[in-house]
Amino acid sequence: MARFPAHPERRPAVVTGASSGIGRAVALALAAAGHPVVLGARRLSRLEALAAEIAAGGGVAHPLRLDLSEPESVDAFAKEGLQAMEVELLVSAAGRNLPDSATSPAPAQFAEMMAVNLVGVQRLVGALLGPMVERGRGDLVFVTSEVVRLPRVRNSAYVASKWGLHGYARTLQMELEGTGVRASIVQPGQTLTEMGSDWDPAATTEVLDEWVRWGVARHDHFLRPGAVAAAVMAAVQAPPGTQFSLVEVEPQAPAAPRRRPASPAKPDTEGSS
Repeated sequence: MARFPAHPERRPAVVTGASSGIGRAVALALAAAGHPVVLGARRLSRLEALAAEIAAGGGVAHPLRLDLSEPESVDAFAKEGLQAMEVELLVSAAGRNLPDSATSPAPAQFAEMMAVNLVGVQRLVGALLGPMVERGRGDLVFVTSEVVRLPRVRNSAYVASKWGLHGYARTLQMELEGTGVRASIVQPGQTLTEMGSDWDPAATTEVLDEWVRWGVARHDHFLRPGAVAAAVMAAVQAPPGTQFSLVEVEPQAPAAPRRRPASPAKPDTEGSS
């Protein structure tokens, strides 16, 4: 029977998109569990504030600027991250989403989102994966989206990038089999983050109406980032010899008010003898 070595107690981690939303929640969860964290995102001031918050709680965090759309930034981030610690975990939580139209293409915007959501991720994995394979252990976690299952109108670039990321992660799962390194996909449904906060309000209303029309917005409840972080933690904390290949996380619909059963009608006793 195959034997698998136990995870080290402290597993240094890299988290992208750590300045807000899901990435921030994941970084806090990892730090709370005792793992040192390299924080990556474009907004360095936010990362520094998060690193201070983690340090105040007794954790260790290294904030480093990362722009996944810039190859030089990805390479520098990976180099500094590996110098700071022996990376055991990579959680890819960064993402870019802008409304678009497949019938009115905007090539530059499409390319930007592909760079952030897919191409930059592949480059970062390539820089960090080698030492994990050499050690015979490690975890890669890719936060994708339910759009892989339920494509959304007016979201062609985002959908294409997340489909690509899903396919890339699936291929990694096959190629990493037997290396001791796990690749997991966490696929969240609608989540309350800052994504979309920079959209034009009129475009936002139009897009949301289209999503409702196509049946991809079934109810108005959103996941909180911590719920997705909990799924990520389940994947990286799974016992050695166990792999969470795909974790789908969906918000529950708000509970409908329970109807009280109608009271039985009282018998009509008038006129009885």
